[in-house]
Amino acid sequence: MKNIKRASAAGTFYPADKIELENLLDEFISETPKASDYSSRAIIVPHAGYIYSGKLAVRGYQYLDKNVKNIFIFAPAHYERIYGCAVVDYDVWETPLGEVVINKELNRQAGDFCECHTNNFAFEKEHSIDVQIPIIKKMFPNAQIIPILYGCENFKKLSETIKHFWDNKDNAFVISTDLSHFYPEKESKRIDNYTAKMIEENNTKDFEQEQACGAMGICGIVNFAAEKKYSFIRVGLTNSAAETGDSSRVVGYGSWFLYEGGKSEYIKEYFSDYAIKICKDSIKSGLNLESYLPENYPGVFDEDCACFATLKINDNLRGCVGSIIAHRPLIQDLYKNAHSSAFSDPRFKPLTIDEFQNVKISVSLLSKPERMSFKDEDDLLSQLVPRRDGLIIREGSYQSVFLPVVWEELSDKKEFLKHLKLKAGLPPNYFSDTFEASRFYAIEIEE
Repeated sequence: MKNIKRASAAGTFYPADKIELENLLDEFISETPKASDYSSRAIIVPHAGYIYSGKLAVRGYQYLDKNVKNIFIFAPAHYERIYGCAVVDYDVWETPLGEVVINKELNRQAGDFCECHTNNFAFEKEHSIDVQIPIIKKMFPNAQIIPILYGCENFKKLSETIKHFWDNKDNAFVISTDLSHFYPEKESKRIDNYTAKMIEENNTKDFEQEQACGAMGICGIVNFAAEKKYSFIRVGLTNSAAETGDSSRVVGYGSWFLYEGGKSEYIKEYFSDYAIKICKDSIKSGLNLESYLPENYPGVFDEDCACFATLKINDNLRGCVGSIIAHRPLIQDLYKNAHSSAFSDPRFKPLTIDEFQNVKISVSLLSKPERMSFKDEDDLLSQLVPRRDGLIIREGSYQSVFLPVVWEELSDKKEFLKHLKLKAGLPPNYFSDTFEASRFYAIEIEE
């Protein structure tokens, strides 16, 4: 006889009626097409009632690889105080859409890493896992689950668990969490944007429990991503006020998927044409003396990113303006820098309509600058890697930057640095003990 875990959130967090639930999930799926075809094996999704965050959760699940066979679900315990982690000894998990098999062997193995103990009682009223199961049943009908609740757990143990099971391509990982709780909407958005930035920068330092109820789960998967040099790509952010209209006590929700590479590489692979289009549309609006504000763009463009927009006509520079430090969403950096390149680069007159017909646009997505340590100019030059490194130099109020693409014109290291000094307004042979240099790399997107 099967040992069945009964659904605890049916009728409260999601419909208990099979047809009603199926229709609701079908509606979510039809209204949230994927922005790209990338298939991930790890996602962060919310666990509130479906009317609040179900659509955003489904958007996150749409990026999960449809071929996975086992889905680990890491979720915080809300109703029972547990130490370490807890697993169940049920055979199946009930949903209105049918039963989902629990992989008891992986369940047992996971316990060896998370110091799990079996505690069915901790799962009885828990919604943080239960709300995920109907979505999994709907979108991954043949997958088995490994549900894991955590309490006062060291997030690095969760990270080690994910790392151990990661190499098996049959395995996927769901981090179930909501974000800030019960702040006024303005404050909630500020906190959630801060949390999103930490996740997107793979930063777990000083991550506070108050930022998310699933803080330990987030830190565990983010720590894993940092070690692998993977990136979390934003699917979206929202909050309860978007549905209720009550901005006094708001709960925040966010969704991300794990990309096995850098964010800029992801944008180049899936959104090169879109990035160029944003720049073109911005310049067109400027030529027509119109304002420009993009709408309905992919979530990754809401992530902070520094970029340069470069304009050329017949391979000759016609404008280049950008940001060295990521300080605003990429969507803003793109359209504002493109507009400035066309109309505000002090080296050129404003672009004309006739010129626009012949303009070729390229976008450089910059990494975070790395401060260099060197004892003299020769030491600095020895560390530079031509065609890879962009360089920022600074001496007091003097500053200039060369993108890596400049190596195509200045392939000699000494010439590269000399011309960069001249661009900053410094003598070509200038050097001092206070001379600063930082390097970065850039992903180039060309029209």
